[in-house]
Amino acid sequence: MGYLAQCPILCAMEIASAIGLARSLVQYRLNLPKQRRLRHLYGQFVRPGDLAFDVGAHLGDRTWALRALGCRAVAVEPQPLPARFLHRLYGAAPDVALERCALGAEPGTAELLISRRHPTVSSLSAGWVEQARASDGFRRVSWDRRVTVAVETLDGLIARHGLPAFCKIDVEGFECAVLRGLSRPIPALSFEFLAARPDLTEDCLKEAARIAPYRCNIAYGESLRLALPDWPEIADFRAVLRTLPAEVVSGDIYLRLPRP
Repeated sequence: MGYLAQCPILCAMEIASAIGLARSLVQYRLNLPKQRRLRHLYGQFVRPGDLAFDVGAHLGDRTWALRALGCRAVAVEPQPLPARFLHRLYGAAPDVALERCALGAEPGTAELLISRRHPTVSSLSAGWVEQARASDGFRRVSWDRRVTVAVETLDGLIARHGLPAFCKIDVEGFECAVLRGLSRPIPALSFEFLAARPDLTEDCLKEAARIAPYRCNIAYGESLRLALPDWPEIADFRAVLRTLPAEVVSGDIYLRLPRP
């Protein structure tokens, strides 16, 4: 009787997961114009034969772009359903390594807060989730599942796979912890930012400055286009962040080592 009583709940959970997966497929895997913009953008950081890390791979649209550019990719994804999807896509691909884990400051385990209907905002940061819950932009989002996941570090990934030419980090408020797990410079990096959380962005920039004298650029929203004609140092780049256009709520910050 107890099992039968739970069946409607279980079915609702599975339906929510299916809806979330379908939404992500349309938004990311089936968005061919976005895929073309991704390849143009990433082509500025990688060459054929390079190794690249896709941290927070979700359904693998960034891995797809990196493979199209001739890269070997390491796709890192801790969420069970997206990880299974990635395995179906790339499990036999010789140029893709799948890491079913999260990344953080040190190895171990952590609780992942999952939104079944909106899996792209699942996060290891309970503080980030709590603030998101209180904001208008996330009023329809529910983090309705918790799973314990393995946590590795960027240093550990590098030890296993080699130093990448480029590393994309998109982990919903946990980007700084991922950077804390890196002790050597990667030639080019990107991490997501939210205009409403300048404190998180500043923490990431401090970590980047600890690692290397990176130069910075920025892409607003989902434009996938670098907004700055040059690459200022981190100290000068902070002025750019203080004058973001009012309509910009998120985007990605790109870091690269100084050119010789």
